[in-house]
Amino acid sequence: MIKSILSLILFLISWFFWPKAADLPENNDPFSGITVCHSYNDDMAQFVNAPGFAAFHPSPVAFDFEGKGAMTTFPTPDGQNGSGYVINATAPTDQWLFVYQEWWGLNDHIKHQADVFYEDLGGKVNVIALDMYDGKVTSNPQEAGQFMQGVKEARLENIVAGARQLAGAKAKIANVGWCFGGSWSLKSALLNGQQNLGSVIYYGMPVRDVEKLKTLNSDVLGLFATEQYISEAVIKEFATNMETAGKKLTYKIFPAVHGFSNPSNPKYDEAASKEAYGMAIAYLKEKFKV
Repeated sequence: MIKSILSLILFLISWFFWPKAADLPENNDPFSGITVCHSYNDDMAQFVNAPGFAAFHPSPVAFDFEGKGAMTTFPTPDGQNGSGYVINATAPTDQWLFVYQEWWGLNDHIKHQADVFYEDLGGKVNVIALDMYDGKVTSNPQEAGQFMQGVKEARLENIVAGARQLAGAKAKIANVGWCFGGSWSLKSALLNGQQNLGSVIYYGMPVRDVEKLKTLNSDVLGLFATEQYISEAVIKEFATNMETAGKKLTYKIFPAVHGFSNPSNPKYDEAASKEAYGMAIAYLKEKFKV
């Protein structure tokens, strides 16, 4: 109860002091009021110190979970081991869905969502929810921010590479993720090269580099929220960059808060989530031809 009251107070304070559109500079840069230790880039971690960002991430509500899959480990190119929650297809297949966690880590909610995708893909696709924090999981927003800021890009890329090796050289891979994982859904699609089938981004920071986007082997589905961080300006810039790169982006900005599609989020929006998931599963079924 105390945590909820403090989160509400922090949200109200940040909302009151957050610059409104009319107060933004002439270039309408939504990041001008954000104090970060580096320039605006593709990294979700840049928002951790922004006013009110943690308040938009209430602690997840705990729930009972008994999954269909199991944790597995695999070697990564940097000489370490990675891990993930895997549900194997009912029959051998080279089709894989890579699922990417929110900033909390690989918690039961993400494992449950992996199960949901698996079921709705008819059990015909191998699904792996990757542990991008190497075992670290939290329900505390401040600690989640520290995890996201502390993780190294090179390590994350090695985890993706290790998962791709686990899937095999002939694997065809689609990607989906939320928040931090939304960013990694797109980054994974780029890293997986010709093995990539598609990417679903739920309210994650997109890659801005047009030259990188030109190497993308698929279109992208973006499911965004109404927010200051991954804002309408950021999304429209992404759409322009994708067009410049010669790639297709389909997207919708839902009238809902960041994290609206997480059932364990107190701010869960059932209607928006249902519509967004309908778009996501239709996209993935088309990619996997199931």
